Amino acid sequence: MSIRFEVVEVPIPQGTNVIVGHAHFIKTVEDLYEALVTSVPGVKFGIAFCEASGKRLIRHEGNDEELRKLAIDVCRRIAAGHVFVIYIRNAWPINVLNAIKNVQEVVRIYAATANPLKIIVAEVEPERRGVVGVVDGHSPLGVEAEGDREERKKFLREVTKYKL
Repeated sequence: MSIRFEVVEVPIPQGTNVIVGHAHFIKTVEDLYEALVTSVPGVKFGIAFCEASGKRLIRHEGNDEELRKLAIDVCRRIAAGHVFVIYIRNAWPINVLNAIKNVQEVVRIYAATANPLKIIVAEVEPERRGVVGVVDGHSPLGVEAEGDREERKKFLREVTKYKL
């Protein structure tokens, strides 16, 4: 048996974040939809899910047509069974990740980011593909100084509403 690797670039439009994960059942799309709308009032999103058996369709939902189309496009290019892609706007991944992880069908989260993202896909035979890893963002350039720490804490207060 041979294996072929492909790197799939995931576009991240300004003001959006993407979450890529693995689930195991056709009901995933509906349950992810419910998890998102009940987590953050006003969240905009698009979801796509690669069905791995039966009709093997890309199932999709969302309340923002642009984000839904993006999720479908990325799923089409990843083309690995049971992978889901969620684009969100008006929320941060930290606001929705616990709800997503608590969806019964979700097996794992590969990435949740607004950084440049690449998905590494392995193909082991025709029409049999799987995600083997992700490249999220860039390598570090140094170690944070005191000013960087203060900037980080201020940002965290904004996105999490917690006091550090």
